[in-house]
Amino acid sequence: MSYILEDLSPSALTRAIEANQFEFSKDLARSPQVEMHEGPDIVWFVTGRPFPRFNRVLRAHFQSEGVDARIEAALAPFKSRNMPMVWHTGPTTRPADLGDRLMAHGLKRTGDEPGMALDLRTLPASVSASALPTLTIERVGGMDRLKAPLFAELLREWAHTCSGAFGSAPGVAEARRSVEADLGLGVPWRRLYIGLLGEEPVATSLLFLGAGVAGIYTVGTVPAARGQGIGRAMTVAPLAEARALGYRVGVLHASPMGVGIYRRLGFREYCRLCCYTRLRDAS
Repeated sequence: MSYILEDLSPSALTRAIEANQFEFSKDLARSPQVEMHEGPDIVWFVTGRPFPRFNRVLRAHFQSEGVDARIEAALAPFKSRNMPMVWHTGPTTRPADLGDRLMAHGLKRTGDEPGMALDLRTLPASVSASALPTLTIERVGGMDRLKAPLFAELLREWAHTCSGAFGSAPGVAEARRSVEADLGLGVPWRRLYIGLLGEEPVATSLLFLGAGVAGIYTVGTVPAARGQGIGRAMTVAPLAEARALGYRVGVLHASPMGVGIYRRLGFREYCRLCCYTRLRDAS
C-alpha cells in the first residue's frame, strides 16, 4: 500500500475513478494470455479469447491532427486477429469527440455508466445479519469452506456465478477463471469475493486497490436471488475491508441495475465512463 488518496475534491475523485479503472484493466497484463502495448498516447491489450472484455483499448490521448489514422492503427491488432474488442473512454480522453469518431469507424456505443465515489468513513459498518441470515461472503483464496478446500474449485464457482449474474456468453466463465488463475489469488491488491445462500453460490464482487483508492467491480447476483439486498452486501463487505486497510475512498462505475444501490450507500457521480465495442467480422 504505497499511496492512499486523501483529497476528496471533485477533480481528484474524477481522476481517481478513471485511474483505478485503467490500473484494473492494465493489471490483466500479468497473465501470460495477455499481450499488452503501452505507448505515449494509448494502451491496448489483446488475448486469444473471443470476447470483447478480454481485448481492450485504454487511455487514448490523441493529438487533434491525424486522429482517424491513430484510431485505425489502434484497431489494427484486433482486426488482424479478428478479435472483438471494447474501447474505453473517460473524462481525460482526447480529443473530446473521440466517441463520435469511434462510431464513425464502425464501433457501437455499448456502455455509458456513471463513475461514482464514496468517502469510506460514511460506509455502513456491515449489512444487517437479520436481513440476510443465510448469506455468507467469502474471499476467494481463503480456506473457509470445507466443501471446497481447493482454491481452484472456489475460483471456478466464482467465475461461473459471475457469468450467470451478468448473463455472459458461453465460454466467458472459463475465460474469467483462466485469466484470474494466472493473476493469482494471493496478491493484496486484487481480491475476489463470492456470496452464498446456504451452500449455493449466488453473487460475486471484486476489490481492486489501485490509484490510491478502492475500486469495486463485477458486483452481480444471479437472477433467482435478486431483490434481497445481496448486491448491497457484496459491495459493503470488500469496501469495509479496504477501509480497515486504511483506504479513504471507494470508487466504481455503476450499471443501470446497480446505480440505485450505490446511491443509497452514499456514492455520488463525478464523471461518465463509456464503452465502444467492435465485434468480430463475419466468417
